[in-house]
Amino acid sequence: MEITVNQIHLFYTQTGHGQPLLLLHGNGEDHQLFADIIPKLARDYTVYALDSRDHGQSQHDVPLSYQLMADDVMAFADALGLKELNLVGFSDGAIVTMLIASQRPTHVHKIVLAGGNLTPEGIKLASRVGVRLANWHHADPKLALMLNEPHIDTATLQRISAQAFVIAGAKDVVKKEETIAIASGIPTSILRIVPNATHSSYVKDNQQFYHYIAAFLQPYRTE
Repeated sequence: MEITVNQIHLFYTQTGHGQPLLLLHGNGEDHQLFADIIPKLARDYTVYALDSRDHGQSQHDVPLSYQLMADDVMAFADALGLKELNLVGFSDGAIVTMLIASQRPTHVHKIVLAGGNLTPEGIKLASRVGVRLANWHHADPKLALMLNEPHIDTATLQRISAQAFVIAGAKDVVKKEETIAIASGIPTSILRIVPNATHSSYVKDNQQFYHYIAAFLQPYRTE
């Protein structure tokens, strides 16, 4: 499905019934990242999987920033009349989720922050160098976004009233201290470092990721 919000066209899928659950993918991905877990989550929630601006089937060649992406999701929720949001964000999606939860604290119930970072320096140096070289060889606004943003401070995290599940891999490209800082900064949070996991391996292992999400969101489940 497609909707026009914040002056751009966003693509999304809608599946299931119940409390709204929004899934937000990472840089260079689309909603298909969550394809395998959507049917399982849809047993208990109305699941909305969005393609971020300049990604997937959403509008391309548009200005790009994490705040604009957050504005898109908030406008999407407003357009559909969604309240008491639950959000699952991976990587860039986790950054967007932090911004939404801090700016709309009364609209957000629970959040899952998987592999998020607060600043570009929160990514390990080798990975940042790799992104910079890739962007130098072939300039890409999505790569530039990772190099220049986000800039989320402790005050922003403290404005989040939603219950948060902060998760990252033990071998993540995000520094462990960055993940700990996110969990420490949010007033109500649970931290999980997945042993032997990389930035995305536990997310692409859909059974494992579903287990984490469902357990955290369980109070809303119907079974």
